[in-house]
Amino acid sequence: MTTSPHSSSVDLAQRLGTNAHVCEVVKNDALSTSLREIVLRGSAEELCGVPGNDVMIRLGDGSGSFTRRRYSVRSVDAELDQFTLWICTTHDGLGSQWAQSTAPGDAVDVVGPRGKIPLDPNADWHLFMGDVTGFSAFYRMAQSIVAPGKATFIIEIDHDDDTPSARFADGVVVSAVFVNRSGRSRTDPSGLLSGLGAFALPPGEGHAYLFGEFSLMNVLRTALLDRGLSDEQISRKAYWRTGRRNADNGEPEKDRA
Repeated sequence: MTTSPHSSSVDLAQRLGTNAHVCEVVKNDALSTSLREIVLRGSAEELCGVPGNDVMIRLGDGSGSFTRRRYSVRSVDAELDQFTLWICTTHDGLGSQWAQSTAPGDAVDVVGPRGKIPLDPNADWHLFMGDVTGFSAFYRMAQSIVAPGKATFIIEIDHDDDTPSARFADGVVVSAVFVNRSGRSRTDPSGLLSGLGAFALPPGEGHAYLFGEFSLMNVLRTALLDRGLSDEQISRKAYWRTGRRNADNGEPEKDRA
């Protein structure tokens, strides 16, 4: 297995002030119809940062060219020096293709940690909203909440089995609303807005984390502002954008609405 990251990854990590390493795939299993669980070994703590952070994976397109895709870290096992990614495969792209084909023993070029949205340590309650692409970050962040915190998930799913379970700290109140897309367009906000409409904002200071499709994140932000949250209480991260391939840095284009 290759043990040294590509020079482009080293250069990128230096520019970003982060790390570049080669990791080994140790597991790739179907978690649900839409999600695959991929476990990587190597430099786990150094690459994965804090809950909410992501890593960049260097991927080839089969023609000799390479690009990168970003994936939020689901969990870290420091003792085994491993970290887990939950990757959505409902679209046809390089990341989805890699997630479905990579196998134990494969070498993976990884840069990390990336991301600027950690858990708000001052919030009394936390609202996580988006689609299945957000599960990795949402669950890792929620598992870092300490009692007597509150976590609510409002997530749009594509299939009934897209509801992976997780254990959270004792004394943390957890609730979840899973809304089946039921054939709606991926830019149709009605499902998530319906779930939000059924959510009563708890007392105290809260924070909302919106992770998913680009245009939906903007709609949800407006809805939360209308419910009384301030802009400082809302964090948004667009993972993808309908009808457009992500840029080579792994993020969706943001130049146009």
